Amino acid sequence: MIIKKAELETVCGVTSTFPQNDHPEFAFAGKSNVGKSSLINGLLNRKALARTSSQPGKTQTINFYHINDELYFVDLPGYGYAKVTQEVKAKWGKMIENYLHKSKMLKCVFLLVDIRHEPSANDRTMYEWVVYNGFRPVIIATKLDKINRSQIQKQVKLIRNGLGMEKDDVIIPFSAASKQGREEIWALIEKMAAGEEKEQEEGSGENEQA
Repeated sequence: MIIKKAELETVCGVTSTFPQNDHPEFAFAGKSNVGKSSLINGLLNRKALARTSSQPGKTQTINFYHINDELYFVDLPGYGYAKVTQEVKAKWGKMIENYLHKSKMLKCVFLLVDIRHEPSANDRTMYEWVVYNGFRPVIIATKLDKINRSQIQKQVKLIRNGLGMEKDDVIIPFSAASKQGREEIWALIEKMAAGEEKEQEEGSGENEQA
């Protein structure tokens, strides 16, 4: 996809009401410092639309980025950061859960996991939680440039087994440095977004016939 326009449109805190968007939404979840902001910037060919930070737990809101007036990227708060209190973690968890339940336009949840390490307990919990809420998460294995090419298949298998992924679940290795994996991610997004447009067209056609 050629990115003609990308802007941060809505920022939702714990007490905010979520926007009623009419374009497909694609959410990005992952633990703090897994490379979520770098992934979003890389997909959009922007250097600093999504702010990167060396301070884990920086994203404390749900951020909606409107892309080409066609779809939304939804940046969910990073989880698993030790210095955040349990009370704050609980509020973030409730906020994410509310979003997963209430968004009528959410098409896919991309769950980011560091390719260098076995998935943590927090990663497994998030994976199971997304599945419980009715979605099959697409796994983005980040920091691909930090390992040797010969290690990729071994680490992908480690993540697949560590999360207890289904056979048909998708995992895409990604490097923010080289952009490897970018085209595969966009291909998935465009396919799902196109499916949404087709459903809307069929629905409007039925309404006209009625």
